[in-house]
Amino acid sequence: MARADKRAWQRMLSGRRLDLLNPSALDIELGDIAHGLARVARWNGQTIGDYPFSVAQHSILVVEIYKATNKKTSPSDLLYALFHDGAEYVMGDLISPFKAAIGGDYTKIEDSILEAIHLRFSLPARCPLATKKNIKKADRQAAYFEAVNLAGFAMEEAGKLFGEPSIANFDLDGFENFIRPWPTREAQDQFEKLYLKIAKQLPA
Repeated sequence: MARADKRAWQRMLSGRRLDLLNPSALDIELGDIAHGLARVARWNGQTIGDYPFSVAQHSILVVEIYKATNKKTSPSDLLYALFHDGAEYVMGDLISPFKAAIGGDYTKIEDSILEAIHLRFSLPARCPLATKKNIKKADRQAAYFEAVNLAGFAMEEAGKLFGEPSIANFDLDGFENFIRPWPTREAQDQFEKLYLKIAKQLPA
């Protein structure tokens, strides 16, 4: 996806400059990702609560659902799940129907940033297909719970759009906390803490 004749730089608070058209893993920092995702609202901000439900918090919810719905998980699986929306720290969060309508270059740029994130955190650039499918299932279940609990959807409508969840909310330890929109700083800190917790379990 590199385009030698074009540049689209994003300066980060860490001082890094990430070229969105030709991203390098060397320009990616955990703090920038956590900071950005904690400030990107899911559902275009159309959720109840005193704070937006951030992509950082959504990512943590997806990890928790992934663990609850898969008997065998590895630290790398959980990192792929945590970073599944990682590109949104610089691209923002477009609702799925709009993203599908744009398609093309948007998806390619998103994928290239995500691959650079994976490489930065010692993962193979491309998520294994089986893990990707399991993350997608967890992601859709998270969307169902968010839709019903935060975004004003009826259960029937959410079920048609995202599928019926394979677990009930009460089967997920700490669900009420995970679905309660967190203040920005809490979402940022919790994202970083979860990364560090998972990363410690990676093989040396």
